[in-house]
Amino acid sequence: MEHICNTCQPVKPIEDWGTIYLKPVTEMLNELVQDRNWKAGLNGYKNGILFFSYTSKEQFLEMAEWLNSLPVEWTEPLQIKICGEKDVEAMLPWLPFSQIAARFQNMGMVDIITQERFTSFMQPIINHEETVVAYEFLLRAAPGEEPFNPFELFDVARRTGMHSFLDRAARIAAIRRSAEVLPKGVKRFINFLPSSIYNPDYCLKHTFAAIQRYDLDPQDFVFEVVETERIIDMPHLQRIFNVYRSRGVSVALDDVGSGFSTPEVLANLKPDFIKIDRGLIDRCDESADKQRRIAEIVQISNSFGGTVLAEGIERREEYEFCRSQGIPLAQGYLFGRPAAEPVATGSLL
Repeated sequence: MEHICNTCQPVKPIEDWGTIYLKPVTEMLNELVQDRNWKAGLNGYKNGILFFSYTSKEQFLEMAEWLNSLPVEWTEPLQIKICGEKDVEAMLPWLPFSQIAARFQNMGMVDIITQERFTSFMQPIINHEETVVAYEFLLRAAPGEEPFNPFELFDVARRTGMHSFLDRAARIAAIRRSAEVLPKGVKRFINFLPSSIYNPDYCLKHTFAAIQRYDLDPQDFVFEVVETERIIDMPHLQRIFNVYRSRGVSVALDDVGSGFSTPEVLANLKPDFIKIDRGLIDRCDESADKQRRIAEIVQISNSFGGTVLAEGIERREEYEFCRSQGIPLAQGYLFGRPAAEPVATGSLL
């Protein structure tokens, strides 16, 4: 029997009618719910589980807003199921009420996630000849949709328990987009959240299946730890790296030299690509301290054969210094902003 992980399964949107189940519900909370008189078609209370139906989205939102207004000591222990008309109640997982409450408060963002109203933009990566050799894929609103802040979208996803689904869906969207616009042989850098991958062998199957489905070469892919991710469980991240590499793809560590991506972490993980934090790159040509730290990262990377990439380059002077240090790859507004379409493959900028 195939292992099923609820954290990365498709997130089902809340239907216009259905039944809400809550537990554990005290007698007092049950009485308060009954007193609300939502004209529900079915109400029940048994063994600490309360269930009541709703017949419109407006009625559902009224219930949700009222429940969310209760004292936190009442709602914090609660778990909830929301069953649509054709759902089998026993098959649905219980979720923390806090996740559902966060969904109520961020319905617009949640709709973007559940309906996958996003696409990928591409930012060029150049080599020492300033030829485009790769792209980083970045999450953006789909054509015709309201724009959103990717950081805020992932923050909502975390608080609503949907970050694993969003992370997987964003990876697959990037793979699909790369198949549409890039020829084979061009590297595709795609972000991932280590905390969204509970079981690498299972959780990454969707990613590898997408690469195969679109008839792409695994060696063209580089999966990188995103800048917002804290590197806490080093052995877990190493297992993720190992699974990626076992399928022929490369791995990258982002924002090296800042926050949790320290030179020590770099030496332990030995990623294939090392992206130096833009904070270090900014005016590095004018700072002896930044130059020293960049040189240290380059030295460590060279010791295990990692390829260094300087990101966030906006000035020619920054690029010239990085190139003088033997850094072979660069990315930043100096060479191109994220865009819906790639520049000509192999073009000189």
